[in-house]
Amino acid sequence: MRTEDILATLRMFRDENCDVRTVTLGISLLDCAGPNLDASCRKAQEKIRSLASRLVSEGRRLFHHYGIPIVNFRLAVTPVAWWAAGHGAPGLVRVAKALDQIAKEIGIDFIGGFSALVEKGETCADRELIAALPEALSQTERVCGSVNVASSRAGINVDAILAVSFALKDLAARTADRDGFGCAKLVVFANVPDDNPFMAGALHGAGEPECALNVGVSGPGVVKRAIERLRAAEKRLSLGDIAEEIKCTAYRVTRIGELIGTQLAERLGVPFGIVDLSLAPTPALGDSVGEILQMLGIEQIGAAGSTAALALLTDAVKKGGAFASSSVGGLSGAFIPVSEDAVLAEAAACGSLSLEKLEAMTSVCSVGLDMVAIPGDTSAETIASLIADECAIGVINHKTTACRLIPVPGKRPGDRAVFGGLFGEAPVLAVRSGGERFVRFGGRIPAPIHALRN
Repeated sequence: MRTEDILATLRMFRDENCDVRTVTLGISLLDCAGPNLDASCRKAQEKIRSLASRLVSEGRRLFHHYGIPIVNFRLAVTPVAWWAAGHGAPGLVRVAKALDQIAKEIGIDFIGGFSALVEKGETCADRELIAALPEALSQTERVCGSVNVASSRAGINVDAILAVSFALKDLAARTADRDGFGCAKLVVFANVPDDNPFMAGALHGAGEPECALNVGVSGPGVVKRAIERLRAAEKRLSLGDIAEEIKCTAYRVTRIGELIGTQLAERLGVPFGIVDLSLAPTPALGDSVGEILQMLGIEQIGAAGSTAALALLTDAVKKGGAFASSSVGGLSGAFIPVSEDAVLAEAAACGSLSLEKLEAMTSVCSVGLDMVAIPGDTSAETIASLIADECAIGVINHKTTACRLIPVPGKRPGDRAVFGGLFGEAPVLAVRSGGERFVRFGGRIPAPIHALRN
């Protein structure tokens, strides 16, 4: 190893906000299913306790050993609709409370998997889970939920989107005293990944082993400073030169994530899963994807060129990560959660970043309309239309995309929604209505022709 590489890595942690954003232990709870709900909840808690009780303590020992900060410790479980079927919506609320209790007991920040996959249709259990979402997520602190309503192989389930949109409205009303914060714990997906370690959309999907440790590494500040140094050192730069620098930086960050993931998995005696190299910002200045776009020459986020700059960033991050590890997975790219990124939130507040431009940018990034505050009086049908638009981007382009929309009760465009902590704050963005009749037709939008790849 060259001395300058070692010093560059040390600088990433000391000065540039680089961290392991999350270690997420995925656990299968399929063997906890049964006709007695109390027994199922006890079995789920016992299994989580046996596999995850040392996750936080061993993670902290790794931090002291390597000096690499781990910000969040999380769990992802098998979608609840799969293993807790037959107990009705009230029973699923009890399951959510049991998961919340065990997460609190072992010191986990969030537990994901209060989920249903309904891209082609809903089972009775799926409908019950969607009905339980408002009560389950409003009455728990750590439980997160997700619903996959579309895929490139199945199309878009508009009936499910409408049901989730009504649940969102109910959830916002139940958490109105916190600006509808409950909705920040619910993600609506197209093409949901089975191994995503980031909340609120993490779950332990089909095809996953009994247990696996997945790592999410984030470094917007590292990438921004790398571009800044390159611009200061080189007078004549092309976008290709900048992309190469981002790629090399992503390589270093990914290697760090793989080191922590493999070491922690070994200590816990579980398989290592994937590294998700997603540039996930925080509200802190210097830790923003928006600042990277500014370093790329986009003076106002949302201006012409914003989508192309984000595409360059996302692709370079993926290339660097893929070269660094054969275990890159999850989402891996760049997140643009409005409230969690101070520069994006400011761009939205001053009017340069509209909801329409944000949607265009989601066509090239890792997720979609993420942590977007909208007026509380937005109808469920209009919310469903927004979600359908975002799903269409994912389905047609064979990519994961998602919505974390927060209808803020009592607030209108231009007002400010405050969520606190890593969730930040953001202006309420105006939403154009007029697509309500489209989603009221219901049914399923068929899969695109390129789904026939057999």
